Amino acid sequence: MGDYLVLVISCIFVNNILLMQYLGNCPFLGTSKKIETAVGMAMAVVFVLVMAGVITWVTNKLFLVPYNLEYLKTLSFILVIASLVQFVEMFLKKSIPALYAGLGIFLPLITTNCAVFGVCIINIREEYTFFEALVSSFSYAVGFGLALILFAGVRERILLGRVPKPLQDTSIALVTAGLLSLTFFAFKGMV
Repeated sequence: MGDYLVLVISCIFVNNILLMQYLGNCPFLGTSKKIETAVGMAMAVVFVLVMAGVITWVTNKLFLVPYNLEYLKTLSFILVIASLVQFVEMFLKKSIPALYAGLGIFLPLITTNCAVFGVCIINIREEYTFFEALVSSFSYAVGFGLALILFAGVRERILLGRVPKPLQDTSIALVTAGLLSLTFFAFKGMV
C-alpha cells in the first residue's frame, strides 16, 4: 500500500506529466482559458489516459512481447489511443454539446497528445505490474488535470489584470506556466 501511495504522489506532484516532464503542452495552453473547459478536458484526459494505460499494458504483455512484435508498440499504442478518443468525442458530441464545442480541435488532439502516449510508454519502460500501470495512469491523469485547472484559474485572473502589450496572450501564458512549473518543482525532493 505504501508503494502505491509513493507512486501516486510521484505521478501527481513530483513527476507531473505537464509541468515536470513537459508532455501535453498543446491542450494545456489551448484549453486553459476557462475553468469549465479545463475541467472538461481534464475529465476527458483522465478517461482516455486510464483506459489507454490499461489497454496498452495488456496489449504489450499479451500480444507484443510474447510474439516478438515490440517494434509495433508505437503503432498499436496510437491505435488504442485514437480509438478511445473517438469514443470520448462521440460521447461528448451527443451528451454535452457545449463542452464538445468548447474543447474544439483540442479534443481530437488528445489522440496525438504526447502526455497520453508518454504515460503508456512510461508504464512499459518502468515494467509496472497491471495495478501499478493502472495507478500510474490514473495518477498522471489527475496530475494533468490538477495542473490544467490551476493554470486555467490563474489565466482567468490574468484576464482581469492589466498585462503589458508585449506579454499578452501566449507570452503571459508561457511565463505563468513556467512559474506554475516552479511551484511543482518544490515537490521534487519528496519521493
